[in-house]
Amino acid sequence: MFYYDFINGKKVLKSDLIKNAEAFFTTRELCIKSKENNMQDIVKNNKEIICNYLKTDEKNLISPEQTHSANIDIAIKNKIQYPETDGLILTNKEIAIFLNFADCTPIILYDEKQNIGAICHAGWRGTAQKIAAKSVEKLVKNYGSNPKDITALIGAAIGFCCYNVGEDVYKKLSETVCDFGGLFEIRQGNIFVDLKNINRRQLEETGVERIDVCPYCTVCNNDNFFSYRKENGTTNRHSAVLKLK
Repeated sequence: MFYYDFINGKKVLKSDLIKNAEAFFTTRELCIKSKENNMQDIVKNNKEIICNYLKTDEKNLISPEQTHSANIDIAIKNKIQYPETDGLILTNKEIAIFLNFADCTPIILYDEKQNIGAICHAGWRGTAQKIAAKSVEKLVKNYGSNPKDITALIGAAIGFCCYNVGEDVYKKLSETVCDFGGLFEIRQGNIFVDLKNINRRQLEETGVERIDVCPYCTVCNNDNFFSYRKENGTTNRHSAVLKLK
């Protein structure tokens, strides 16, 4: 179950399904990614807060260049550049990773037995390319993970309530799971899809059983999370953060 916690008095979102790693989602109060000039000092200060909490420094707090791809890389100490990367695997306890979101679906994966994990950025394009399922497959193939040992946290994203799409996007998403029932609705001629639970079903089809889906919609809960749609293309982001113990 998801719950709010605080880091240095600033709200973050955690799940009780992961206890043996630092895994959380930031909120508006702890923004660590923005292109807005007036946010840079805030971002710098918030990164310091997170680094202190994780007992690391900023050079070991790694974030890739996200481009709505299905490319997955491995976080390596002292490596800075991760171009066109929307999934990042973490195996090193000395570094932490974060990816950034403002409506797209954030997914944290953690294998407690192997003590490894990953973060995925699953907008509709990443979801259509099954980036979370592909990340699980990499953990299985490259590191010997068993999907039954992997916990998945699906964080705040644009909800079924608010996410209407065109027929082309609907078709691409509907082809990613065996059964698309319950994952879309037609309302007044518009197609709405449940992006969070499409990712959940994709993960279930890879064998992942422990999945926590956050109930919060970034549009409806815009007081806590950023929304690209609602905020006219804001560059502010909330983040998914992971560090191994």
